[in-house]
This record gives sequence, structure tokens and C-alpha cells, in this order.
Amino acid sequence: MSGEPSSLAGASYVFRRRLTVEWGHCDPAGIVFHPRYFEFFDWNCVLLIEAALGLRERAWRAELGYGGIPVVDLSGRFTAQVRHGDEVEVASGVTRLGRSSLELRHELRGPSGLAVQAAQTRVWCATAPDGRLVSAPMPERLRRALSPG
Repeated sequence: MSGEPSSLAGASYVFRRRLTVEWGHCDPAGIVFHPRYFEFFDWNCVLLIEAALGLRERAWRAELGYGGIPVVDLSGRFTAQVRHGDEVEVASGVTRLGRSSLELRHELRGPSGLAVQAAQTRVWCATAPDGRLVSAPMPERLRRALSPG
């Protein structure tokens, strides 16, 4: 699962995991249905933050005043098919931290190498008294955990 150069070079924090593609991830032809890749990347984003903080999502939700990290920009590039039963690696890296925004790059590598690349911008949000999500400064603890060095 190597080959093509990584778009994660220069990322301040990278999280990787392996998974096996299940039938439910696929279309009737046994090929991963394209929205599932974004689902894999969404899972990886939360797992990346859990790994960086050393806390499960429920704990950092309470500790950091987390309301959500909605996606505000998303793009993807698909270069190879991934099929039912394939073992893949999903990697996600933080490429920029703003006041409340978080930019990530994602890669999925399958048996034939790099299959999908994606970029997304998310915004750290708190929950307003009326229940709406509102942009909030990223907590310093998270910023330190995701920063280089």
C-alpha cells in the first residue's frame, strides 16, 4: 500500500488505521460506493482527535465544550477502485489550524496503491443556549495536541 507520494507530507499530526472493506460499504458490483470514503474519513477525523488528546469523544465533548466539528469545505479525488474484502489503510493529517478551523488531508490506500485523496475544512463549534452550533475558538489543549513539536 505504498507507491504514490503522500499528500500528508508536512502534516502536523497524522493518524492511520487499517480496515477491511465490508459488503455494506459497496455497491451491487462489490466496489466501494463513493460516499463511503467520506464516511471513512469522517471516522478517522474523530479517531485522530481522540488519539491526539488521549480521550474518547464523549470525554472531550464534556471537557472541551465541544458541540461539533462540521465540514464546511470538502473535495475528493478517486484514482482506483477498492472492492469488498480489500484491506485498506486510511490516513488523515492536520495541514492547518486556524482560530476555529481545522484543515485535513485524507488518503485511502488499497491493494493497488493510492485510491482516494480528500481535503476538508472543519470548524470547531460549541452549542449555543438555543441548541444551534456556533463557531468557537479551538481549545488550547487540542491546538497543542495537533501542533508540531
